[in-house]
Amino acid sequence: MDKLMDFLPFIIPLAIAEFALLGYTLYHILTHKNYKRGNRTLWLVVALVGMQFIGPVLYFLLGKESD
Repeated sequence: MDKLMDFLPFIIPLAIAEFALLGYTLYHILTHKNYKRGNRTLWLVVALVGMQFIGPVLYFLLGKESD
């Protein structure tokens, strides 16, 4: 239990950043109609399954169309 408490100051900010990025990604996917690759359903699945930063980052690199 002590080891977990030692890492808690690092884990909490990462978890907050992860959920903030996921929230913004989901908002962006649901409010836009055009994507560089794929469709809305594909990017929702990628963002939710690859939740640990990977899914949202892939969306912004590969799926988000330039505004």
